[in-house]
Amino acid sequence: MPIIHHRAPLQCLVAVRGHPFDRTAFDALFQAMDGISATMVDQPAAASLMNPEGMRGFDVLVLYDMPGLDFEAGEGAPAYLEPPQDLSLGMRALFEAGKGVVALHHALAGWPTWPEYHEWMGGQFLYHPGKVRGAPVPDSGYAHEVTYEAEVLADHPVTAGLPQRFTLTDEPYLAQVFVDDVEPLLRADIPFTRDRFYSADLAVQGQMYAREGWEHPPGSDLIGWTRQVVNSRLVYLQPGDGPSAYDNPHYRQLVENAIRWVAPST
Repeated sequence: MPIIHHRAPLQCLVAVRGHPFDRTAFDALFQAMDGISATMVDQPAAASLMNPEGMRGFDVLVLYDMPGLDFEAGEGAPAYLEPPQDLSLGMRALFEAGKGVVALHHALAGWPTWPEYHEWMGGQFLYHPGKVRGAPVPDSGYAHEVTYEAEVLADHPVTAGLPQRFTLTDEPYLAQVFVDDVEPLLRADIPFTRDRFYSADLAVQGQMYAREGWEHPPGSDLIGWTRQVVNSRLVYLQPGDGPSAYDNPHYRQLVENAIRWVAPST
């Protein structure tokens, strides 16, 4: 009789915590992927695994976390926290080792004081006005439950099987995107202008859905891109706020494609 070889599932370490989310619905996103196994680990425990030794049993690191922010710090919250040195060294070593990374949604806001992290990500969402690449920038903008058309920009393994345009209802960001340093995959067909978004800094001060006195220049409409980081592939997908995205079959295909593409070849 012929020998049947069963390919082992791709193993994903999924780092979570730092931003509220529907854990059951998010887990269902991965359960629907044939041949992919996801292990969710909350921060800060997840950070201790973000090094070649900790990731030895995993093929891909998925970031759905938002570390480096203390929302209970009182006035001026969230306070910014420095990344542990062993994490910064461990992440660099992961990229040198060729471990693939898929970053989703609010991961763009993590570790606000760690410029190298945001160079890896290809952008940054800011809760307070600050500096990015040495230049002063305003706090970023958000808008909940926005329905828009996502447009595929590239014939790429991450976008394989997707229609040229598909509808998403999600939370877009008016944030910093390093457009010259990323390979675009997807855009949203909405204006990324101040009048469509609300101030993140005002929101954490208790003024949800406010923009009075907040100014922000028009931003990039990119909502998905990839980067080569040292020896690793990294994909960032801006959608992914909640079940309206998790349950969308096109979003599921997008995340699954990204995981398979960044996984090191065996």
